[in-house]
Amino acid sequence: TSCRENARRMAYSEPESKGYSSAKLDSLAAHLERSGSSSMLLLVDGDIIFEWGHTKKRHVIHSIRKCLLNSLYGIAVEKKIIDTTMTLRELGINDMQPCLSEKELDARVADLLKSRSGVYHHAAGVSKGMLEGMPERHAHPPGEHYYYNNWDFNVLGAILERESGQSLYTLFKDQIAKPLGMKDYKGRYTSIDGEAEGVELPHTDGFYQFEKSKSRYPAYHFRMSARDLARYGQLYLNKGKWMGVQLVSEKWIEASTRSYSTYNADYGIAYGMLWYVLEPHEQRKSRSYYHTGVGIHMLGVYPESDLVPVSYTHLRAHET
Repeated sequence: TSCRENARRMAYSEPESKGYSSAKLDSLAAHLERSGSSSMLLLVDGDIIFEWGHTKKRHVIHSIRKCLLNSLYGIAVEKKIIDTTMTLRELGINDMQPCLSEKELDARVADLLKSRSGVYHHAAGVSKGMLEGMPERHAHPPGEHYYYNNWDFNVLGAILERESGQSLYTLFKDQIAKPLGMKDYKGRYTSIDGEAEGVELPHTDGFYQFEKSKSRYPAYHFRMSARDLARYGQLYLNKGKWMGVQLVSEKWIEASTRSYSTYNADYGIAYGMLWYVLEPHEQRKSRSYYHTGVGIHMLGVYPESDLVPVSYTHLRAHET
């Protein structure tokens, strides 16, 4: 079955028409209810075969922000706004003390996209687990070693804003949300002091999280509904095309959902450019890709099955 690239208003289909079981999906709904989930959507060939929970509610999607950035980079590269071979030195990127070394300044945009910059500077939005796994400063040269690095991701946001002259949230609204007909993302944004005690997360569609004792560069968070995120996944399943218009280059999607860093060989899990990649192996015939966020939220793209699943965990009071 080919993807319905012209679908703007996602239609509903009976699960059986797509090879799925209504009875088994009813069991899934019961499990989601028991487990305290918030919402789930399953798209097959662009049609909704399963919708459960608060699919219109906006959640802070945490690390899924990285795969949203992927599309904006694909567009910027296609328009020659950004050259991925440029180094931090050429782009004038540095950070607070201790500043970047000459070796670190050799890191290219491509290295940051693959999370292989070799820059192990303090960063905003770093979890305890990420911090525990961070190599020592200057342990690896740029391009040599994969480490899931919020410094890389935060700086990628700053580079895109500097080179484009616009906020990430405005770029996403104009280049992605509007063309896809997203219902809930409006592009409103603000900022917070991530080091302040008792800070409440804002209700905007996005917010910058500054931690100015650590880095110049904020983390940038998105708040998005399951139904909007499903459209984003469908765009990638459509190889970047929507309503007959190529929004994101097919070549870019192919390049960024390819494996560059295998970090779990037993399960075939790797990292591409701002996407996790599931590599083919004996039990899995084709490549697919996904991203998760704390909670755990998940967006997946499974081309061989024409499947896009979106899952959000328990709804919290501020996620409206």
